[in-house]
Amino acid sequence: MGLARKKKKRVGRGHGSGHGKTSCRGHKGQGSRSGGTKAGFEGGQTPLYRRLPKMMKFKNYPFKVEYSVVNLSDLIRFKEGTDINLAALQEMFFGGKDCKVKILGDGDLKNKFNIEANKFSETAKSKIEAAGGKCSVI
Repeated sequence: MGLARKKKKRVGRGHGSGHGKTSCRGHKGQGSRSGGTKAGFEGGQTPLYRRLPKMMKFKNYPFKVEYSVVNLSDLIRFKEGTDINLAALQEMFFGGKDCKVKILGDGDLKNKFNIEANKFSETAKSKIEAAGGKCSVI
């Protein structure tokens, strides 16, 4: 007899059935009453669904903007004097995935670039302008 054909447990049909008298509910208490527990009720303890957003590693901030990061040292791949736009950055570093890009100032920049991105760090901006390039925020 497989699980698909398992008979329904018939409770309250006399003590000979093994499920009589208290109908598998034990004695007294909230669990023995009709409508005693609801789904997710944990006996007065704060239920799991209310605890979760307070736990670590839960993203409870739906409006946070995630930026994909490109360092200045990575821009060596482009030829000098090139106008680097957002689409070129996404294609080169993120496989053409549509994402917001932030340029960080890690590394040195000797070439002159005109760069278009969603955001620049202060050090990146100063290094690009010191090399003779321009930063354009989209």
